[in-house]
Amino acid sequence: MVALSSESRKSNSLATGYAGALITVLIWATWIIATRHSSGTHMGTIDLGLVRYGLPALVLAPVWLKTGLVPRDVPLALLAVMVCGAGALFFQVTTFAIHSTPASAVGVLLGGSMPLAAALIGVLLFGERPDFTRWLGLASILAGLAILLVLALNDHEITWVSFVLLPAGALLWAAYTHAFKRSGLTALEGGALIAIWSFLIHLGLAGVYGSSMLEVPLPELGLQFLSQGILSGLAAMLAYGIAVRSLGGSQAAAFSALTPVLAALGGAIFLDETVGVWEIVAALVTGLGVALSTGVLSHRAKY
Repeated sequence: MVALSSESRKSNSLATGYAGALITVLIWATWIIATRHSSGTHMGTIDLGLVRYGLPALVLAPVWLKTGLVPRDVPLALLAVMVCGAGALFFQVTTFAIHSTPASAVGVLLGGSMPLAAALIGVLLFGERPDFTRWLGLASILAGLAILLVLALNDHEITWVSFVLLPAGALLWAAYTHAFKRSGLTALEGGALIAIWSFLIHLGLAGVYGSSMLEVPLPELGLQFLSQGILSGLAAMLAYGIAVRSLGGSQAAAFSALTPVLAALGGAIFLDETVGVWEIVAALVTGLGVALSTGVLSHRAKY
């Protein structure tokens, strides 16, 4: 009975982690589309950052007021990596690049790079040793990304800004993933601290460089509050934190490999980008890679 109870708890934890990861990548794809759309509006990257982190900072105020801006039990270096990796620096770097990059290419260069960056950090810095199945999964993800990247290069003119800043953003997020895993914070606590620190940083940036928030039409402002503030800033941050706690850093990050496919589909629907046979092939290859690299197939085989 004890063994069964332990196995049941483990199964429930995995299911919760998978659900959190899937919710996260769905929201990420929406965020890419909404951020890409904002390039044609009066909203700059600072305005978007104020929306992205201001609402979560307000909603989660009871949490960060309780923990304090610098929790005693969390090393300052870990907190700094978390705020940079999933907060202000990550947001400014990626949003600047997204404004000049097609959504389908953003999915490849940002979302698709995340699981590879997380795996690399895990192996080099923390001595993680993925088994053969997970290495095969990462290779499959890489193959799917390569297909999408070739398509993006053939169909769009992509500058060095995209090739440098978006993978850099993926590396930042991967660093956050591992830092959060080792911080001992809950998903709520981590999300609250990242939100309040990033909001304060964006307030400082707005004070220096100004803001055009008052010039933005209400419908556009409402769209960004929904996408940036509620979904990306609050729901996705909490869902991803739950996924990291349940699955581990590298496995949770592996789900981001689904983002290129979802972003390409969203680009086709909302931004008139083309999705053809090769995009579908890439979706299948990448999906298989996610299943292998996260251990989904291995866990199913055990039950």
